[in-house]
Amino acid sequence: MKYLKEMKTEMIEFANVTKKFGDFTAVEEISFKVEPSSIYGLIGYNGAGKTTLLKTAAGIYKADCGKVCLDGQDVFDNDDLRKQLFYIPDDLYFPMNASINSMAKFYAEYHPDFSYKTLNNLLEVYGLNGKKKIRGFSKGMQRQAEIILALASRPKYLLLDETFDGLDPQKKEVTKKIFMEYMAETEASLIISSHNLSELSDLCDNVGLINGKKLTMDCSVYDISQNYSKIRLIFDREVTEDDFKGIQYKSLDIDGRVAMIIFDKNTAEQKQKLNALLPMAMDEYRLTMEEVFLNEMEEKKYDITKIFEK
Repeated sequence: MKYLKEMKTEMIEFANVTKKFGDFTAVEEISFKVEPSSIYGLIGYNGAGKTTLLKTAAGIYKADCGKVCLDGQDVFDNDDLRKQLFYIPDDLYFPMNASINSMAKFYAEYHPDFSYKTLNNLLEVYGLNGKKKIRGFSKGMQRQAEIILALASRPKYLLLDETFDGLDPQKKEVTKKIFMEYMAETEASLIISSHNLSELSDLCDNVGLINGKKLTMDCSVYDISQNYSKIRLIFDREVTEDDFKGIQYKSLDIDGRVAMIIFDKNTAEQKQKLNALLPMAMDEYRLTMEEVFLNEMEEKKYDITKIFEK
């Protein structure tokens, strides 16, 4: 699907961003970059600070310390820059009688590169009627309407807060493909937040974990998929943790004669040590991004139960 022609853009940069509300610190000293033509996933349970970061990036909040830069310029109180971004909040709001078509006229006046061709193409993809009142749509359809309006505005920077919430599985996959094509064709930068790891595992180039008001993990999805490995061993006897002394691992799970062990470095050296234990079978697997994050969260004492809360 070729919706948009190429445009040049620069990165989004968070530089030591701290945001407070009175005596409460929502996020503290957060720094990361989002390169052009890439998608960055912000992971964290509800209330971790994801929305605060996105609103600061959108210029809605002013950072108490640090700043968010687009094209090397501070986004706060910079209307020219804000015309180049589009923020979709978790809690959507539409005027009483608004339709997609009437909202398109509103956004076309603010965003100079607004494309009605893109609007009509995406209305067809999602199967929505641009003349109907948006408030009469289901939650998922309202989410689709805002996605259509966002992409039709042709922003350099897309900021999406829990954007897959309310979408059925088929629409989620369609939306992911549209986002990836948009990034590839426009070299735009996209940040998407979610409390659900599985939603972002096949979409993002880089991911960050917010824990305790700070960014405790910031890495490439490719790197973490290459650096971690999981090995399953089957023995002709029952084994215990004592059998694995001298082997450096991230985690070890034993069930009788079967052991599942996860490594994050020196896998070749550790495999030699595992072979010395004389297993009947040894199979190696790559970890999913979700498995990597769960291991990291356990190590950092992160409350894993909150990551899937609504």
